[in-house]
Amino acid sequence: MPRGITQDQVNTAADAILGAGENPTVEKVRAELGTGSPNTVTRMLDAWRSQLGERLRQLSTLPELPTPVGQAMMSLWQLATEHASQAIAGRFAEEQAALEMARSTLAAERQTWAARLEAAETDRARALAAKDLAEHACATLDAQLQDSHALRADLAQQRERLQAQSDQLSAELQGLRAQLAEQQQAAAEERARQEAYVRNLEDRAHQEVDRLRQETKQWQQRLETAERLHRDTESSLRTELGALRDQLRDSDREIARYAGQVAGLEKALSQQIPPKPKKKAPTKRAQRATRAKKEQT
Repeated sequence: MPRGITQDQVNTAADAILGAGENPTVEKVRAELGTGSPNTVTRMLDAWRSQLGERLRQLSTLPELPTPVGQAMMSLWQLATEHASQAIAGRFAEEQAALEMARSTLAAERQTWAARLEAAETDRARALAAKDLAEHACATLDAQLQDSHALRADLAQQRERLQAQSDQLSAELQGLRAQLAEQQQAAAEERARQEAYVRNLEDRAHQEVDRLRQETKQWQQRLETAERLHRDTESSLRTELGALRDQLRDSDREIARYAGQVAGLEKALSQQIPPKPKKKAPTKRAQRATRAKKEQT
């Protein structure tokens, strides 16, 4: 309502409408003034009606006012009072029905939001469980990665040991060849025996070296395959963990939004419920009578 509308303006407009032979209503007063909110006009119109009886009574008691005029004004006042009572009763019934409908709608909406909030809580619990599972999987992969590093170190030690054995065998082979060179003047049978022994030893040494090289190559390939599989699995799990964390944040925001909406609905519902009438305090006379009765007993 714009500032400037007063009780006097409403009284003047209501008097003009009543003088035209019509019942002053909120809509007619607002049309007469050209402004004013319904609530404010209703309050001021009730104040005008409460003062109208006294004004009519004063007019009817004036000596210069003719009796038929006073009776007509009293009849008009009774008619206006009846119309006002009917209008107020109808409006009260409409507002009561609208209040009941709004209360039912708010209760239904509250149940709907409560169900949505429960579903959001369930989704959040699932997301937390998935997050814990992903973190456990990451911890397991970290442990496997540590085992892979330990296995790689062990394979490196085995490769060094095999290389040392190969070097030792090569040194032994060279020593044997030196001994063979020194014994070339020996007998033919001894030479043949020694040459056969050396060839057999060389074949065994070459076979052992080849076998060790093959095993080292296989272990190297296994290590590379394990490291590549670990990297792929770790990348996939980290991606899933990021998605789960995003889903968890979305669930938290949705829960906060649902909680705010439920709080707003509860506040609106509490504002729609009319306050309970206060109990009337006992009077002093009643208190004294009660006290005297207790003293007699």
